[in-house]
Amino acid sequence: MTYIAKPKFHHPGLPKNDLGYTHRDYEGKISTLCAGCGHDSITASIIEACFQLAIEPHRVAKISGIGCSSKTTDYFLGNSHGFNSVHGRMPSVLTGANLANRDLIYLGVSGDGDSASIGFGQFAHSMRRGVNMTYIVENNGVYGLTKGQFSATADRGSKSKRGLVNNDSAIDLVGIALQLGASFVARSFSGDKAQLVPLIEAAIKHKGASFIDVISPCIAFNNHAGSTKSFDYVREHNDAVNRLDVITGRDPITVDYAPGSVQVVEQHDGTRLALRKLDADYDVHDRLAAMAFLQKHAAKGQVVTGLLYVEPEAEDLHGHLNTVDAPLNTLAAKALCPRSSTLDKINGSLR
Repeated sequence: MTYIAKPKFHHPGLPKNDLGYTHRDYEGKISTLCAGCGHDSITASIIEACFQLAIEPHRVAKISGIGCSSKTTDYFLGNSHGFNSVHGRMPSVLTGANLANRDLIYLGVSGDGDSASIGFGQFAHSMRRGVNMTYIVENNGVYGLTKGQFSATADRGSKSKRGLVNNDSAIDLVGIALQLGASFVARSFSGDKAQLVPLIEAAIKHKGASFIDVISPCIAFNNHAGSTKSFDYVREHNDAVNRLDVITGRDPITVDYAPGSVQVVEQHDGTRLALRKLDADYDVHDRLAAMAFLQKHAAKGQVVTGLLYVEPEAEDLHGHLNTVDAPLNTLAAKALCPRSSTLDKINGSLR
């Protein structure tokens, strides 16, 4: 695969953060996603959040799985550590890295196909174990790399680009994260940078399992059938000697709306997404109330966005396991391999 490198030079007047870095220091390679993809907006929000927090890029480890979303880790923090794992296995790879070196900042980037299907069990266990990480799911409800099949997060009754109706109930990753004990749970929209950037900043600074579900429309395959002028209708009624596809560039969708209000966002394909931003007096410390709030507004067809729950005194996996303060990868063999007498003592305590 050929990549187009970004030029090294930049305007000397670019704003700098407390470390003297510009936004360019937090960028990666040029995106190969469809023009106007919501995932690129999420990438921009991650770059902005890291710039605002004045994070040293080499202190970040970014882990991903497989899918359009998992490609995005190549588009930000080009000078950080990175590992692209296999489909659905990002959480376990991240957990192992975190246990070995607790000094790094861990960003797990995944998609609804990666986390809600083959990686659902991995997602669940990383939430309940309280791994100290920021877990971002770029949620578009379809498998973009394999041409738009329903993912497990697709709403029941929704139509695919080819007009098929989804008859399966959706998996709500936010609801699962709340139920399994994640200590920071939020949902946002890729086009609402004013909301998403501070959520990412707060998630990075939070100690424990931070989960953000970001609704990120797929401009290529979130295009519902029904019109005789649609791409689907023309293909189904055209006796062509070959099958061609056209993906046109679209402008990113952006919104800005007040807390407590509902904003109806028209997507590129003409469909509408109802977003409800949390009220200013919403109690983010009540886990059960958050779950009830989600269900109440989901029944109205509204997607609740904002910080849904945060546990003020959260403990991460290292706290649960009572590990030493020093990163395990810095310890010598003598410290990592106890004497036989120590092992006998441990085994004796388990009898």
